[in-house]
Amino acid sequence: QVQLVESGGGLVHPGGSLRLSCASSGFAFSSYPMAWFRQAPGGQRELVAYITSGGTKTYKDSVKDRFTISRDNAKNTVYLQMSDLNPEDTAPYYCHTTVLRLDYWGQGTQVTVSS
Repeated sequence: QVQLVESGGGLVHPGGSLRLSCASSGFAFSSYPMAWFRQAPGGQRELVAYITSGGTKTYKDSVKDRFTISRDNAKNTVYLQMSDLNPEDTAPYYCHTTVLRLDYWGQGTQVTVSS
């Protein structure tokens, strides 16, 4: 079955960096788009970054100059490199894909930006 397992979250000071990873299995990873979402406390889950199977990338406006999504099809892994983090980036971050019209989510990895 499809499995998405995030890692790499943690506590970081404002201005710091983190790299999130999402290890994927159970589907033909290279053929599907992948995305990162986040959900701030009291807020809705929002799309942060998206990468197509061909490598085209899109970003939420507030992160586009600070975050980079990438994928390694040989490792079935999608990454989110985050830099210049600020407290507004604090949230659990979720990996997502849609396979055969079904949505799949990872368990999330917490990112906390605080001094």
